Amino acid sequence: MSALRVLILAFDGVEALDFAGPFEVFTTASRVSQRLKPGTAAPFEVASVALGQPVQARAGLQLLANHTLTNSPKADVLIVPGGVVDAPLASPDTLRWIAHNAAGAQVVASVCTGAFLLAASGVVTDDAVTTHWEDIADLRAQFPALDVREGVRWVDNGRVVSSAGISAGIDMSLHLVERLAGRELAERTARQMDYTWTHGPSA
Repeated sequence: MSALRVLILAFDGVEALDFAGPFEVFTTASRVSQRLKPGTAAPFEVASVALGQPVQARAGLQLLANHTLTNSPKADVLIVPGGVVDAPLASPDTLRWIAHNAAGAQVVASVCTGAFLLAASGVVTDDAVTTHWEDIADLRAQFPALDVREGVRWVDNGRVVSSAGISAGIDMSLHLVERLAGRELAERTARQMDYTWTHGPSA
């Protein structure tokens, strides 16, 4: 079975752990999988995508993405992190890229305020979603048709999954590893990361 391509969006103002948490989960899962089953293909191929280079993450960390919006490959799993989302919300190119890649992806997931980007790009309209506790009211106000859930780590609608803030994105990513590659690999990945995984969506 060929690897699932995981694309993670980066943008000016992105929360570093919203981006790096899922990146670490999926890359660690591939490393652990090949250790468990030598000679087999990695289950995930992970890359980052950004409008421009370098990306100035929240708090000043700079990131260099693997691809630009114009030359990125297609995503099997699309991850849209959060942070300060003013720049991507004001970028028609970024919103179009999210919508286009989401349409062809097997799974689309947001972390934290990434839910605003899924809503602004039309990926979610009246779906159940969640976001960081501090942004629940704003998400409800800006997108009143959404069913915004609070007090949960993530919401899984099948093709679209959203998580609450920061560390919840790691829990959600481990949940996606479990969905896509099995519970054993997800458990081993969490152990390799020395991370106490909250298995269920309840906070």
